[in-house]
Parts: sequence; C-alpha cells; structure tokens
Amino acid sequence: MTDRAVTAVAGTNIALCKYWGKRDAALNLPATGSLSLTLAELGTRTTVAFDLEGGAGAEDRVVFEGAPAAPAFAARVSAFLDRVRARAGLRARARVTTDNSVPTGAGLASSASGFAALAVAASRAAGLALSPAELSALARLGSGSAARSIFGGFAEMARGNAPDGADAIARPLAAGDGWDVRLVVAVTARGEKPMGSTAAMELTARTSPFYAAWVAGADADLGAARAALAARDLAALGAVAERSALRMHATAFAAEPAIIYWNPATLAAIEAVRALRAGGTPVYFTIDAGPHVKALCAAADANAVAGALAAVPGVLRTIVAAPGPGARVVEET
Repeated sequence: MTDRAVTAVAGTNIALCKYWGKRDAALNLPATGSLSLTLAELGTRTTVAFDLEGGAGAEDRVVFEGAPAAPAFAARVSAFLDRVRARAGLRARARVTTDNSVPTGAGLASSASGFAALAVAASRAAGLALSPAELSALARLGSGSAARSIFGGFAEMARGNAPDGADAIARPLAAGDGWDVRLVVAVTARGEKPMGSTAAMELTARTSPFYAAWVAGADADLGAARAALAARDLAALGAVAERSALRMHATAFAAEPAIIYWNPATLAAIEAVRALRAGGTPVYFTIDAGPHVKALCAAADANAVAGALAAVPGVLRTIVAAPGPGARVVEET
C-alpha cells in the first residue's frame, strides 16, 4: 500500500453567537451552542500523507508555513492524528504541511480553519469516508470552533447532551444561503494574543461571577439569531451578534485575573461602527477572543465600512470577507 497525499482547505468562521466555555474539556464539548459565518477569504490549506510503507516510525513531521512546527503545535497535531489513526486502524506516522491565510493565535479563528482542514485531509488520507456530521465531530476534537468550519455559510453548533459528544456537532443553516452579507475585519494588533482561548475559557468558567449568566442566556440568543436568518433581518442578527460578543467579553473581564483582549483601537473601531450606524449605514460589530473587530454589513456597504474602519487610529489593515464554502478536498495524489 503506497502513500496517499490529500490536500484540503477550510475557511475560518466567525461566531455571531459566541462559543465560550466547555462542559467537557477532554472532548471539547461546548457549554453552549453557537452560530457562525464561514468566510471565503481567510482560512487554511493542509496536506496530509501517512507513511504507509514505513510503518509506525518515530514521530509525525509537521511543517507550518514552510518551517518545522513549534513543539506545542506539532504535539497538538499529533494528538489529533492519533484519533484518526485509531479510527482507521493505522500505526503509520504522517507528514503534515499546513499554511494559513489568517494570522495564527491572534483572535481570527485560525484554529477553526486549521483543524477543519486537518480533519478532512487526515481522514481521507487514512482511507476513511466520513459524513459531514462525522467530520464535524472529528474536527471538534481538535478545536471546538472547527466543527463549524466543516460547513459553508452560516452554521450552528449544538451544545449536545450525550456524554460522548455524539450530538455536539455543527449543521449548516440553509436559511442563510445566498444572503449577500460581508464581514469587514479591522486588524488592530500584530502577533499572538496574550492568552489562548482554551486557557481563557477555563479561567473564565472557574472564576468569573458572570459565567453562569452567560451560559443561561445562550439559548435565547441562538433562537433570536435563527429567526433573524429566516427573515433576512440584518438589524436583528446584528443586535444579537453585538450582545453575544459584549456578554462574552464581560465574563472574561470579570475573571481573576481579568482577561482583557481589547486595546485602544478595538474600542475606537467599535465606536466607528456605532457612528456609521447612527449615520444610516446598517453595520454591527462582533469581537472574538482577541483585539480585532469584525463588522457585519450588506455587501453593498462593505467598501464604505472598510474605509471608515481603516481610518481609525490603530487599525493596521482591513479585510473584506464574503461567505465561503465548507471544508473540502482540493487535491489527492
């Protein structure tokens, strides 16, 4: 049996109803459901080949953006591949090459696209034929938000109730198909954020007095977001997105020690979005676990929104992103 190299791509997704906290850390089971938009312009390309003729080998070889991956990242990839090997009955080590079109660890959801692409490429390279639901469950084991990047456009991740996480998977939301919206990303910092999302979620859940209220309010936000999608009501969806983002960050602000991802440009970009809206442009902000601001608007308004955000002091650049497709194989040799 010879090696088979499989290349997959996946878009990052931005949650409009946020995922923040786990009910089971080992299985990456979320404490709440979430709802997101997968993007076309930002994502990950990953190639996986198992050394089927070389047997178990010494270790996986992981190359990230042209150089050997950092040990912590390589270990995370290998742990994920162990799950694929166990499912496929393989012992062979793998060669993994991955590249991002989004900054890593900066609060732009690179882990979502990264593990979605890895799930698709690794499972196919191992000879598995997984359904979209199975791929979503697999991707979740690498990164909770990756479960949503398996699907294009708008997707909803279920909290689930099963102890093994069988029902904690994402599904596409057809009500959003073809809606001509954009997310304008205002990049407000360089480099990785000071605390990774997993550690920040754990600290928030353990120490924030607001965490229980955050979890309790999630279902109402999800219901409102679904209704907004069904009605193609940008104002209603934007209101949910802003509320969810502010409440998520409020829980983190109240942790001990406080988790503050924002910088002055973050606040200034929020105010710029509010000023645009006050002037008649329907645009709404959301912020993930990082300092960058994403603005949801109609496609026709995207250039004006990008221009206004680019003029904010401290904004380094803007990216206009459209809804994109789900994770998929693009090459197989």
